[in-house]
Amino acid sequence: MALLMKYYDNFRIYMETNGDPRTKDWPMMSSPFPTLAVCLLYVYLVKVLGPRLMENRKPFQFQNTLVVYNFIQVIFSAWLFYEIGISGWLTGHYSFRCQPVDHSNSPRTIRMVHACWWYYFSKFTEFMDTMFFVLRKKTSQVTTLHVIHHGCMPMSVWFGVKFTPGGHSTFFGLLNTFVHIVMYTYYMFSAMGPQYQKYLWWKKYLTTFQMLQFVAIMVHAFQLLFIECNYPKAFVWWIGMHAVMFLFLFREFYKQAYINKLFFLQRRRDAERLRLLNAKAALESTTQLNGYANGATKLPNGTANGHANGHANGHANGHANGSLHKNGSVANGTVSHSHTNGTSNGHVSTKSDILLRGDLPAEITQRKVQK
Repeated sequence: MALLMKYYDNFRIYMETNGDPRTKDWPMMSSPFPTLAVCLLYVYLVKVLGPRLMENRKPFQFQNTLVVYNFIQVIFSAWLFYEIGISGWLTGHYSFRCQPVDHSNSPRTIRMVHACWWYYFSKFTEFMDTMFFVLRKKTSQVTTLHVIHHGCMPMSVWFGVKFTPGGHSTFFGLLNTFVHIVMYTYYMFSAMGPQYQKYLWWKKYLTTFQMLQFVAIMVHAFQLLFIECNYPKAFVWWIGMHAVMFLFLFREFYKQAYINKLFFLQRRRDAERLRLLNAKAALESTTQLNGYANGATKLPNGTANGHANGHANGHANGHANGSLHKNGSVANGTVSHSHTNGTSNGHVSTKSDILLRGDLPAEITQRKVQK
């Protein structure tokens, strides 16, 4: 315990000795532990307690609240961008190649110091992004990237405000506030409803814009490793490595959200196309087989019907003709069974015509004359 107290005393003395006296008595600036405690509480709320409390509850609807919140963030980010820019970066007073920290109390310098503290404060307000996700049960949005990014930023910026408020590292704040103007504008329109979705086609490019931001910050910071500049090398590494970490985290998010998703959708389209082709081929094969089967069935049926109809018609005609012959023979006094079965249709028709016309055969006529 005594050893821990010794380390704490040494740490406190270092803070008091090396910290910037202009921010020494400002809120949350005396020690890093309050900021660290708030960051840890944030992680616990959004990853553990919040999801547990919302597990059996319906998601909250915050459409109007989200529109107002994002609008306020746009205004706040625009004001911070203006303050950081007008205090040095956009007026020519700051050098993009090497900018030492100005420890004077000039109005422009104090204005930059105040802008740094308000930038630090803005990192706490951004915790509400995640809180709204949790309360709306948008758990897929509470990614590792999202929590690390928001959870680390207050602690990271605290060291800058405590030791180097102003100077080279404020370039990070200049770019970040500009990106946040664009980002919260997107979120604001997204919260307004589905009728605005057609105007938000540039979401993919917003992530690309954020990655370009980290590349620019990384290059701007690490250039001081190769030139002489009166700026603490520890903060060069601190800012530069943060940019590297966030670049890789955002790159991984970009791959999962866009590249892998696009690849997955393409695979689904290919699988669906292959399924349709297979279904079409199977349908054509089935139709062809049915055609062969029907053709083979029709041939025997036709033959069978032909034979059956032939026999039936033959018998019917034979009986009919036979009956006609028999009747004709009886009428003439002649019974001829051979004629009944063997006489052709033509002969039957001739004798029938004679009988029907009333003409008598010559033999019968002669007998009547002799009598």
